[in-house]
Amino acid sequence: MWDFFETVRHRHSVRRYQSDVAVEPEKLHAILETACAAPSAGDLQAYRITVVTGRAQREALRQAAGGQAFIAEAPACLVFSAIPSRSAMEYGERGASLFAIQDATIAAAYAQLAVVAAGMASAWVGSFDEAAVRAVIGETEEVRPVALMSVGYPAELPEPTPRRPLKDVVSHIE
Repeated sequence: MWDFFETVRHRHSVRRYQSDVAVEPEKLHAILETACAAPSAGDLQAYRITVVTGRAQREALRQAAGGQAFIAEAPACLVFSAIPSRSAMEYGERGASLFAIQDATIAAAYAQLAVVAAGMASAWVGSFDEAAVRAVIGETEEVRPVALMSVGYPAELPEPTPRRPLKDVVSHIE
């Protein structure tokens, strides 16, 4: 098994999947356990993860995300939703407006790396109609979808995209 740094280097956004190959339940379980191990403000885990595997529901998510076909093509789509009221109980408005969103996105980042470690691929989708996604997953307005993640075995691996040099991204204060 490769180390963490190899896992990070192998993570790419994949938008073509082997639609006839399902995600094994034990791998999906490991991915979800990893997501739930992510740090969260006050350990409140102010998020919910909805696993969408039904063809019609994935198609509805595709529509909600502006027609991005790979969402329906992938055999699974994970919806990461923030629960602002859960953070607000402990942290007030900042918890509701920021911490719950951070909690959901940190869990999604952990899941995305776990997908790679499990030998699969994913793509993070942030552009979608929240109300339409909420309707697909059967949630109330209290829950705020913040990320969709297609998951499956890649049909192709894209070339790595260039990254900005560290000097342009990182600053040091002494």
